[in-house]
Amino acid sequence: MTMNLKTNKGIPIQLFSLLFVFLCHIGLAQQANVNLDYNPQKDTEGLIPFSAPLNSPEVHDDRTVTFRLKAPKAQEVQLAGGALLTGLGRGNEQVPFTKGEDGIWTLTVGPLRPDMYAYHLNVDGMQITDPNNTYAAFTAMPPYSQLIVHGDGPAYYDAKNVPHGNVTRHVYHSEVTQGEREMYVYTPPGYDPNKSYPVLYLLGGSGELPSNWIYDGRANFILDNLLAEGKAEPMLIALPNNQIIHRNHPKHTELTFDVFEKELRAHVIPLVDQNYSTIQSPKGRAISGLSMGGRHSMFIGFRSLDLFANFGILSAGDGDAEKTLAEFLNDPEVNEKVDYLFVGQGTEEAKGFFGARVKGLLEALDNHQVEYEYYEGGHGGHDWSTWRHLLHEKFLPNLWKRK
Repeated sequence: MTMNLKTNKGIPIQLFSLLFVFLCHIGLAQQANVNLDYNPQKDTEGLIPFSAPLNSPEVHDDRTVTFRLKAPKAQEVQLAGGALLTGLGRGNEQVPFTKGEDGIWTLTVGPLRPDMYAYHLNVDGMQITDPNNTYAAFTAMPPYSQLIVHGDGPAYYDAKNVPHGNVTRHVYHSEVTQGEREMYVYTPPGYDPNKSYPVLYLLGGSGELPSNWIYDGRANFILDNLLAEGKAEPMLIALPNNQIIHRNHPKHTELTFDVFEKELRAHVIPLVDQNYSTIQSPKGRAISGLSMGGRHSMFIGFRSLDLFANFGILSAGDGDAEKTLAEFLNDPEVNEKVDYLFVGQGTEEAKGFFGARVKGLLEALDNHQVEYEYYEGGHGGHDWSTWRHLLHEKFLPNLWKRK
């Protein structure tokens, strides 16, 4: 028996339901989190994020962005955050909002280059995340909001309709830190346990967790897209937690490298080799990281040539490299032992403190005729815009292809 029920407008309920489902698929609301959209902060239906009072941020097609905050008792609201202010060309200069009679503060900025930008709001001197934004970073430091400025289609770091690899979270007990720790492992599309794969051990910076290379760095999507284009070799990416000593510990610098090397040797590499089909030799392993992770890759990796033959030093270096890297630099067989050494940084960060540290490393490598590739590019500073760019433009495409 078929019942032809109708709404009070005379439209059959079956047709009404189909229209509703169809409209939901073609016009998703801002920050609806239904699909892994490349433009999640474009307002397509005039709706607001669930449980939020306002839309913020709203990204327009001209790549300007409007921020809103309902704070009727606030005296001052400013836009803050290094990555976004760098993108706006403001340095560290915070940008003021304007308060309306309804108690809603607004600010429109841009246009901005398509990218992902971290930011905060400063309300009467207090730093907060954007309470209307559903995209926020979960890190080992206080969270920040994410602004996603879309281009005309998915970017190199977006989820595209291509074969995707898998990311597995491993939780294990560490005798080094005397506790439970985590690591993520990416396996490429079509992973075959009967084949052996090289492994990239990819590290975060100060305050990063291993998941940040997935959610902020988009490393898995970047490699998915490169593999689909035939621009990279299939590999595993292991993302261990290199927060091994409290970052504010007074002896962090003196302790972190030795302790993390123990963690790598005792737990991280054995876990990967035992659970996956890997090339278990230096030529089949790479270590790379950003900022503090770049220094881990440098100070641990360069003295662990029995483990690694490939290195990616991202936004890191050392002004005293001649002394701190003396054993590596003076090894007469270093160019035979190292397959690929990449050093990279962002265009904007090269102008300041971090650029000086990278310069110190490059000068030491040149003085000892150590072979390496250097790249400076992108439009970012010491932020994820740079690290995504370095991964995509140079490091992943050239890894495993040098010798």
